[in-house]
Amino acid sequence: MPTMPAGTLYRGKVGMWSWVLHRITGVAIFFFLLVHVLDTALVRVAPEAYNVVIATYQTPLIGVSELGLVAAILYHGFNGIRIALIDFWSKGAKYQNVMFWVVVGAAFVLFAAFAPRHLMHVFG
Repeated sequence: MPTMPAGTLYRGKVGMWSWVLHRITGVAIFFFLLVHVLDTALVRVAPEAYNVVIATYQTPLIGVSELGLVAAILYHGFNGIRIALIDFWSKGAKYQNVMFWVVVGAAFVLFAAFAPRHLMHVFG
């Protein structure tokens, strides 16, 4: 029975999942920024439409969705630093698994500090 190659970076290990999450969060942030630029442009084109759009953003659904945006930004930012360390630090590849868990932990701690205050603002 053939055996699978021993742990390469992109075979279901930490490196692959960090790569997948980095791409997903990057695309999500890109689409948020695209919508943000387009809705802000409405101020010059149609101020009434801008007011309607902003009113829809003040709903609880969007408020909770903002939590996802913050989580994506935190992970993407910290993982970008991790990627730079892997590329430019001579021991980066050796510690890439440990750095992934540091990224997840730091993002989670900051998210946990942000979420209650934000939810009080959304539902308060």
